[in-house]
Amino acid sequence: MFSKTIPLEKGSKKLINAWASYDWANSAYSLVISSAIFPIYYGSLFSEIKTISFFGSQIKYSAMISFITAFAFIVISVITPILSGVADYIGDKKKFMRFFVFLGSISCIGLYWFDLNTIYLGLTFYFLTLIGFWTSVTFYNSYLPDIAYPGQQNRASARGYSMGYIGSVILLLFNLSMVMNPDFYGITGTKTEASMIAMKYSFISVGIWWALFSQISFFYLPKGNHSNKISKDVFWNGFKELKIVLDQLMDNLRLKRFLIAFFLYSMSLQTVLLIATYFGEAEIQWANSTEKTIGLIVSILLIQIVAIFGAIITARASERFGNLPVLIVINIIWALLCIRAFYIHTPADFYLIAGFVGMVMGGLQSLSRATYSKYIPSTKDTASFFSFYSVTEKVAIIIGMIMFGAVDQITGSMRNSILFFALFFIAGVILLLRVPKLQD
Repeated sequence: MFSKTIPLEKGSKKLINAWASYDWANSAYSLVISSAIFPIYYGSLFSEIKTISFFGSQIKYSAMISFITAFAFIVISVITPILSGVADYIGDKKKFMRFFVFLGSISCIGLYWFDLNTIYLGLTFYFLTLIGFWTSVTFYNSYLPDIAYPGQQNRASARGYSMGYIGSVILLLFNLSMVMNPDFYGITGTKTEASMIAMKYSFISVGIWWALFSQISFFYLPKGNHSNKISKDVFWNGFKELKIVLDQLMDNLRLKRFLIAFFLYSMSLQTVLLIATYFGEAEIQWANSTEKTIGLIVSILLIQIVAIFGAIITARASERFGNLPVLIVINIIWALLCIRAFYIHTPADFYLIAGFVGMVMGGLQSLSRATYSKYIPSTKDTASFFSFYSVTEKVAIIIGMIMFGAVDQITGSMRNSILFFALFFIAGVILLLRVPKLQD
């Protein structure tokens, strides 16, 4: 398919584009599975049965998905520091990234068999998709300082998110056409049955898309920076590398304070993004199930399209005003959006919020990644440093999803949880103000 030449030079446009192409590959999962079709499919499965029996307890279905997600991130938080340290030691983080890509993509295909008779099997596949996606992204993010110089990293990071939004929208439009017109694709049954089958086919399409397009990145990205061989001590060496990284983090005031701020606002950001569609499915007053399906997918498309421009605008703004001031402004906007979301009930309100979410969603993620990349010290062991970034994000998600699920289970409404998370965006603003400035 490709003809391999000499390794691409750091900072080259071709290498940066090859790196960013993994966003194109994996964002199909972020959009179709995390945000759009799977939440609608999951909600439809439990349209009549609202609870899941779990070890003798009845758990609300929306709370259950929060708890499963939290448990997945506990596992991710444990394995990523170990694997990142090992990957840096043996100099082959690409191998680890490839393994988790295939774990995630195959598990996406496995979601085809998720129904009321196989709830636990389906939740297991969903659990494994989370493991595959987020662990592979840890290794992917760690390549940023390897493929781009500091002055290129804001735009490179934004390019990745923009390519992801474009690619995922293309696949979602195809899947949407299947869901809304199943007869055209030869999918038979009643309108509801055929649409549900089409949603299952969309899970297969995500797995294939993810595995296929990731090969571009795997072909061009460098293997690693060391040539150490695997030995019986390799895991202990991984821990030693992590200890070295931890010591450097403790001595770096700027990086330490940034990570604390990042932890707090990520707790809100990632939780809100993970449950946004479940919120729209349960809390918005749709006229009927067809309007709900179309409305939710259209809102997700709106978010993705607007996010393309949001990531680009954020990168340009950061070059003019600096990373920290722009991050502070975006966090303020997010806090206001959470407060406003507490009061929305109509589809029109949901679309309006979706537009604003798209504008600031990619910007906060992209700029946070680029800012961290600039703040870490010069090192070849980028996977270990980015494992800390990943663990910080994942622990935040664990706490966020558990808190969201608990409030949802206790109060019976997601609105209270959304309002609660505005506080963490505000806390993020306060802590970002305390980060020593860097000429960026």
